[in-house]
Amino acid sequence: SLDWKAPNEDGTLLAFGLSKAGDENSILYVMDVDSREWLADEIPGKVGGVDWLNGSDGFFYRCLEDVKNPYSAQIKYHKLGTHHRQDKLIFEQYKEGPLATTWGPSANFSRDGRWMVLSYWTGTDSNDLWVVDMDKWFRTGELVKTDLIVGEKCKSYGIFSGDHYLLHTTYQAPNARVVKVNLHQPGVEHWKEIIPERKDAVLDDISLARGMVIGDYLKDAQSLFEKFDLDGNSLGEIPLPGIGSAGVVTHDDRTEGFLAFSSFNEPLSIYHIDLETNKRELWERPDVPVDPSIVEVKQVFVTSKDGTTFPMFIVHKKGLELNGKNPTILNGYGGFDISLTPYFSATLFPWYEAGGVYVSANLRGGGEYGEKWHQAGMLENKQNVFDDFIAAAEWLIENKYTDSQHLGISGGSNGGLLVGAAITQRPDLFAAAISGVPLLDMLRYQHFLMAKYWVPEYGDSAVKEQYEFLKKYSPYQNVKEGTAYPATLVTAGENDTRVHALHAMKMVPLLRDSTTSDPVKDPILLWVDRSAGHGGGKPLDLRIRDVVDQRIFMMWQLGMLEGAK
Repeated sequence: SLDWKAPNEDGTLLAFGLSKAGDENSILYVMDVDSREWLADEIPGKVGGVDWLNGSDGFFYRCLEDVKNPYSAQIKYHKLGTHHRQDKLIFEQYKEGPLATTWGPSANFSRDGRWMVLSYWTGTDSNDLWVVDMDKWFRTGELVKTDLIVGEKCKSYGIFSGDHYLLHTTYQAPNARVVKVNLHQPGVEHWKEIIPERKDAVLDDISLARGMVIGDYLKDAQSLFEKFDLDGNSLGEIPLPGIGSAGVVTHDDRTEGFLAFSSFNEPLSIYHIDLETNKRELWERPDVPVDPSIVEVKQVFVTSKDGTTFPMFIVHKKGLELNGKNPTILNGYGGFDISLTPYFSATLFPWYEAGGVYVSANLRGGGEYGEKWHQAGMLENKQNVFDDFIAAAEWLIENKYTDSQHLGISGGSNGGLLVGAAITQRPDLFAAAISGVPLLDMLRYQHFLMAKYWVPEYGDSAVKEQYEFLKKYSPYQNVKEGTAYPATLVTAGENDTRVHALHAMKMVPLLRDSTTSDPVKDPILLWVDRSAGHGGGKPLDLRIRDVVDQRIFMMWQLGMLEGAK
């Protein structure tokens, strides 16, 4: 499987990672793009995070010292044409102290190779940053770290601008702001704010063009772009084609760029954009085997159990009669500061054409409304996520989209946990459920694979106070004998190096032994993919098979197939 790719600055060389059967243990290779020849360079060890040095003599990368130990992350430098055993160690996971999360440690390098900003994630809501003068490191081999921001409960990352760093940070700004950092004096006391925090939108990312900074915002789970000059004065917003998700690619010496836009009814489209005039022209749009115009997209706002309001997107074929019995899939995630924004999937169109409704709920725990929204759905607040999801289901029923006999739910990974909690807390509310590569035993999850990384998000059952709230919602511990559970499909990857397949493997027999539902009409099914992991790098044919299996399961259980229940 191709896991990732990283071209050098001029596109003549390509570093890429390959792994077997979805295990994500990437081996790095390098290819000469023009000749298509692979160079002799080969680096094992779950490699990723490649950043090419200016001049393409070598690159920095992240790897595991021991591929069997997920807590042994390192950052190294590789010079092209040398053996990986000669690679220089830059930084490594603390032997004592806080574990870096799934995202770190990592490094960001200036284009000229002069500066490195080193990041170490101490939780899913915080990371430390240091500045390193790489000229000194190359001369002496001594790595001197200067604090940029350390020990604060905030998330920070940025982009280089000469000897300055434009820092996107939640420090004293939960919706994020941008400050200008002098790399010779990077301490907080020397920061200069150039883009203040907005209260009505979350700053999700920034990019740099000639004479301007582009702020990539989320407002009610929809993309919004605002331009600023280098002093932070607003130059206005960039109009988008509609309600959807967008990203922009710029270069610091140009006033043009590329805008990518997608929505439930528009395939990912690339526009060339003049950033001074906002004029855009379609550059590329894929041919898709469906008609995107047949569906309509609506955003509604739902009130949860505690009075909190959250948005969700509803998609269905135009003209669909809301008869209270429409087959509906409700999808959610709600964790790790990850936002669910509109996206296009051609595989959903057979569902729409058959009269189905698809719903994506923006639950607490995600990043849709900033760090406060994330924290409202983590640790002792995790139940809020499940309450939001249940409220979304009840809203769909109350507003005549569907009923409990025609409502299915789905989610993967942390979203698989969401589905597991939903069916154990409200089994009466759903007709079918798909829990993909899930965490389900929250009292023991941290003992397997790389799951200790997620303790800052979920908690640790070894801590008494955290044990109490984990036990209350952990799906495996809350299966009750004599309960009519909905038809459920639980999937796992045998080669998953993130979430152990044991969660799915022990949940399914427990549900089967406990349910009073008809095992033929409402089966509890387990699918273990022998050739897959957590999902990344899965070949196209296997992804198609997964989609077909899951859509057919939902169509069967929600009454869309002839002869279905």
